[in-house]
Amino acid sequence: MELRDWRSLLLPRAAGRAGYFAFPAETTRGNSLQLLNDGAEAYPAMLEAIRSARETVHFEAYLLRADRIGWTFADALMERARSGIAVRLIFDAIGSLDLPSSFVQKLRNAGVQLLEYHPVAPWRPRWAWGRRDHRKILVVDGSLGFTGGVNISEDYAPRSEGGGGWRDLHVRIVGPGAHELDRLFRQVWHSQTGRWFPLAGHPGRRHGHSLVQVAANQEFLRRQLIRRALIHAIRRARRRVVGAIAYFVPDRRVRRALFGAVKRGVKVDILVPGVSDVPAVAYASRFYYDTLLRHGVRLHAWPGTVLHAKAFSVDRLWASIGSYNITNRSLLSNLEVNLNVLDRAFAARLEDTILADIASSHEIKLETWRSRSYSDRVLERFFWLLKSWF
Repeated sequence: MELRDWRSLLLPRAAGRAGYFAFPAETTRGNSLQLLNDGAEAYPAMLEAIRSARETVHFEAYLLRADRIGWTFADALMERARSGIAVRLIFDAIGSLDLPSSFVQKLRNAGVQLLEYHPVAPWRPRWAWGRRDHRKILVVDGSLGFTGGVNISEDYAPRSEGGGGWRDLHVRIVGPGAHELDRLFRQVWHSQTGRWFPLAGHPGRRHGHSLVQVAANQEFLRRQLIRRALIHAIRRARRRVVGAIAYFVPDRRVRRALFGAVKRGVKVDILVPGVSDVPAVAYASRFYYDTLLRHGVRLHAWPGTVLHAKAFSVDRLWASIGSYNITNRSLLSNLEVNLNVLDRAFAARLEDTILADIASSHEIKLETWRSRSYSDRVLERFFWLLKSWF
């Protein structure tokens, strides 16, 4: 795509139309992106990157388990650490609550530098149970990065290999956007330890043509950045909005953006879980289905396995993928990160991927939905009342 085409999308005055990016000044040029499906594609690519590291490996995980997948990653990290590579790992204390101390100690003994984010320690003055690191970030040598929704667990491995077959999406990124992911990792490390470490790689080197905003809701004044970016793009949609979202409890502003898109003639299709690993959130989400369906938003329930993806594509042009759920906790409490992307090829592939999943799903029709049981309605309202906890 020519430079003038990018300017027509980002600069409304020049193009006579609003841009898809809410924060165009925060985008980085020259990125190369690859969409990865489930652990089947994400894990081999991530392990290959770790094993090829020459300077640094920075790994930030919400859920890290000491199962077959967890030990495979641990072995790769330990091998690099023993080879003299600076390997640093951040894992969330609650997300990885069942991680055995023997697993952690073995990593530490091999030279992996570890940080447990917000350990369970109520006696500490700054301890907060609800403030979690929900990001999934891997950056190798400061220029090759991964992020998305995939945790480190057999849940995301294919069923043919004994895994849970959870449905999720991840991204491999090469270029300045990966350096921005590395900067986020360094900020968390510094905020928790007070220590900085040298940057790796070349932050300005370009590897592709994708424009990427690394959107992170970290500081108090930027807690709503990811949501604002998504709402901005939906409000400027002209043809189609397609999303796959694991935990979907949309607040009023998100609902209004979706309803406004439908009124403009935009097709809006959202893939939601048919089964969920967090039933309470699923019930709270279903409380909104009647309203969403009445306003023309089409909902599709993913069958069989757990849907864990968090991704949107708008007009086959703008895309967002990462760790951010449309819930109160993602908005106000968790550390999250999404890649917001302006790239026709990538957005089109993401849309096609979600639409293929929708084709394999069950569409939720308003008439059928209204015939659900009274007990389900009671549970939906009950957990909706508790939505601020999710």
